[in-house]
Amino acid sequence: MAASGAGSRSRLVQYVVVRSDLVHKLSWPLGAVITQACHAATAAIHLHYGDPDTQQYLAELDSMHKVVLGAPDEAALSGLSESLIQAGVAHKLWIEQPENIPTCLALKPCPKDSVQPLLRKFKLFK
Repeated sequence: MAASGAGSRSRLVQYVVVRSDLVHKLSWPLGAVITQACHAATAAIHLHYGDPDTQQYLAELDSMHKVVLGAPDEAALSGLSESLIQAGVAHKLWIEQPENIPTCLALKPCPKDSVQPLLRKFKLFK
């Protein structure tokens, strides 16, 4: 039953969804936005460290696969978080403090085809 590279399971991916309006409309520095994505990805790994998919993802350290998508605004990001909760998909919505601003979210590492349908409307972050 263990997945070994090629075979029955799709590739493990960690999706990170970042608000693109932070850069393009609110003029946040790109470095600050990248930092938000790093916080969310690290938090999602930490929160789900014992999960078998997370452990497999970490075991393949030199071949980790992340996909960074853009959400147009806070409403889209929050709506995605709610959809993920309803679908039972583990993730971390990163809320920057002390401003209390949702900036991005990261899913725990999971098989790509198990979550891709929930993320189809989001394009690669630019």
